[in-house]
Amino acid sequence: MSRGDLTEAEWRVLRDLLPIEPENRGRGRPPEQNRSIVNGILWRLRCGAPWRDVPPKYGSWNTIYRRFRRWSEAGVWETVAVTLAEIMADSGHYSIDSTTIRAHVSAAGGKDPMMRVG
Repeated sequence: MSRGDLTEAEWRVLRDLLPIEPENRGRGRPPEQNRSIVNGILWRLRCGAPWRDVPPKYGSWNTIYRRFRRWSEAGVWETVAVTLAEIMADSGHYSIDSTTIRAHVSAAGGKDPMMRVG
């Protein structure tokens, strides 16, 4: 398992939220390999790299992309987000984004002390 991959506890929650793939679906990765596919999707979203750059250890980039797209169109990610938010709320765990970005003084309408009029 690589840094950023799903832990066993995370996977136990997530696997039940993913759709069941039909047995006779044809080519592609079998559903029991969904964990690797989800780890590939998470890697891509975390890094912001193109789909083709997803490391081969997660599977074919094309399979990962197609599964991501199919699940997106089916509303799977919305269901996952709502369910995870409910689980976090029920357990008393909350996540708050504490990102701070410093703006230049002139961005707030103030005078730049480095600018001299004269």
